[in-house]
Amino acid sequence: MSNTEDVLQLTDERWQAITQNDQSYDAIFIYAVTSTGICCRPSCKSRDPKKENVRIFNDVDEAISEGFRPCKRCKPGGLDLPDEEWTEQIKEFIHAHYHEPLSLEILADMCHGSPYHLQRTFKRVSGITPAEYIQRVRITHAMKELSTNRKSIAEVGFTVGLPNTPYFITLFKNRTGQTPKQYQMEVQTNDKK
Repeated sequence: MSNTEDVLQLTDERWQAITQNDQSYDAIFIYAVTSTGICCRPSCKSRDPKKENVRIFNDVDEAISEGFRPCKRCKPGGLDLPDEEWTEQIKEFIHAHYHEPLSLEILADMCHGSPYHLQRTFKRVSGITPAEYIQRVRITHAMKELSTNRKSIAEVGFTVGLPNTPYFITLFKNRTGQTPKQYQMEVQTNDKK
């Protein structure tokens, strides 16, 4: 924690420095975003966070001690997040937001890196692309939805972030060997036994 309460305040001046990527504030404070778990320099070119998710710290060490990780884009304090940790952070974001539209650009923006670097790093560390990982997470959640709810196939697809029903059915069958309806029927049959 900081010495003075004022240092931890998100003042209008600090908010303006963040939203305008003002490099002159880089030596004055670090900000962290609670929704992503990342800490940045005020000059970071990442998407502006929601104001209510911002916390202010004296330096990067203070932010790290509170559980935040350094940004891959702006490298606060000269620190770089190891690729394995960054990949885990990306996976955590996917698990929290699988039901929303997700693209490489959105992941890169939210996890503070370039789309190209994110794609390469994620695949090297995890063995699959971010898109393949997103599909796996969505199909896993679809299987849970199909086995616990009596929703229609379209509703399940929409719930897991795959609103295009024919695409959802095709993807589900490619991943599981069954259509969503076949899977749902099999689960219901097994539940009756």
